[in-house]
Amino acid sequence: MEFNLNISSEGKKLDQEHTELLILGSGPAGLSAALYAARAELNPIVLGGMEFGGQAALTHTIENYPGFPEGVGGSELAELFKKQAERFGARFEFDVATEADLSQRPFRVKSYGKEYLADSLIITTGASPNHLNVPGEKELTGRGVSYCATCDGWFFKEKDVAVIGGGDSALEEGLFLTRFARSVTIIHRRDELRAGAILQERAKNNEKVHFIWDTVVKEINGKEKVDHLTLINVKTGEDSTLPIDGVFIFIGHTPNSSLFKGQLELDDKGYIKPDLMMRTSVSGVFAAGEINDPNYRQVITSAGMGAAAAIQATRFLEDQEKA
Repeated sequence: MEFNLNISSEGKKLDQEHTELLILGSGPAGLSAALYAARAELNPIVLGGMEFGGQAALTHTIENYPGFPEGVGGSELAELFKKQAERFGARFEFDVATEADLSQRPFRVKSYGKEYLADSLIITTGASPNHLNVPGEKELTGRGVSYCATCDGWFFKEKDVAVIGGGDSALEEGLFLTRFARSVTIIHRRDELRAGAILQERAKNNEKVHFIWDTVVKEINGKEKVDHLTLINVKTGEDSTLPIDGVFIFIGHTPNSSLFKGQLELDDKGYIKPDLMMRTSVSGVFAAGEINDPNYRQVITSAGMGAAAAIQATRFLEDQEKA
C-alpha cells in the first residue's frame, strides 16, 4: 500500500511537522493521554477534530466523574482537561486526520492542513452512536434525546422515557433506567427482541417496562425539550403519538476506525484490538477509549485508558532511544 501524504486533495503541497507523539481525538481518552504525555515532556500534538471533547462534551451535566460532587458540564470538563494538558506543554490543533500510513516509522498522518511525522501514535477517535436520523433528533440532543442511560438517567427521576432498540444494549440500558424513571417504554421495529434470553426475561418481568412492537420513530417533538414522539407501525403504516419526557437511542455504535482498516487489527465490528497495555498490532501505535471499548463508554474508563496509553507510549519512546 502506497501513500502520497504530502499532497492535499487539491494538489497543494502540505507543510510537514515532526513530533514524538501524535494523539488523534480530543475525548476523555485523548485529553488524558495528552496530559500524561505532556508531563513526560513529550510535547504531544493533539488533532482534536471538529467536535472538541468527544461524545462526553454532548452531555449537559456529568455527575459520575470523581471530584465534582455538584456535577460538571461535559464541555466544561473537556476544557479543564485541555487547560491542564496545555499547562505541561501539550498542543491542540482543531484539525482532522484524513489519511494515515502506519507501515513504517515515523508514522505519517495527513490532516486537512498539514502532514505529521510521528515517532509514536495514540488513537482515541472514539465510536459514534448510530442515529435514527429523524426530525427533532439532532435539535433535541441533550434536551431529552440521549445515547447514554448511565450518563443521563438520573435526570429522568419519576419521568416517562422511551428506549429505542431491541438488542442487549437497549435492554440493559432500559433496565438501568427503571432505577429512576416512572416508566420505560421499549420501542422495537420487530415483533421480537434480539437481546439475550435472560435480559428479555428481566425486562418482561419488570413492572415499569412496557413494549411497543413493529414500530419506528417518525419524529421527535418538543420546543425546549422532548415532550412526545410520532411513531409509525411498520406493518399497518398507522401513525400514533407517545407523550414522553426523554428518549434513549440504542441502535448500536460505529467505531471511527475506517482510517486504519487494513493497517491495524480490528474486530468484526471495526473496533481496534489492543492488548492490555493499550498496544495495537503495530509497534508504537496505541489505542484508548471507545475506539476499542464497546462495553463501558464512560468518561472515567476512557480517561484511564488514555493515561495508560500515554505511559506505554513514553516507555516505547524511551526504549527506542536506548536501542
